[in-house]
Amino acid sequence: MTTVQRIIKRKGTDVWSTRPDATVFEALELMAEKKIGALLVMDDDRLVGLFSERDYARKIILLRRRSQETQVSEIMTDKLHTVSADTTVSECMNLMTKHHIRHLPVMEDERVMGMLSIGDLVSSIIDEQQFTIQQLGSYISGAYQAIDD
Repeated sequence: MTTVQRIIKRKGTDVWSTRPDATVFEALELMAEKKIGALLVMDDDRLVGLFSERDYARKIILLRRRSQETQVSEIMTDKLHTVSADTTVSECMNLMTKHHIRHLPVMEDERVMGMLSIGDLVSSIIDEQQFTIQQLGSYISGAYQAIDD
């Protein structure tokens, strides 16, 4: 089974973040610019939360708050679920499903190593299934070729 390390190696370790004292509007601008759905919230080098489109929808829009006046720290998710490089894709999917989350920070010795989205995991599963199908196809073709010989 594929591990987080393999996905991060292919995806890269670039992680976008914001400060706890940034406004929600500033965070949204960065998310739009980078075409991403979530930002890590970092206080210097320490991970303190995660800010996502869900946080914005549920804690700003629905509560009629102003994104230009609200700090990220006021609405970020601060009870984080994280994974390590040796966590399997299956374990990540189970964690995301159980906690209804779409993003997982990847940590190593309390240092951020990357971030996975549900899309990253689904892509990895699809790649693994396509490889298996190709291998089975080659095996079957080889078996039929051996029978014909």
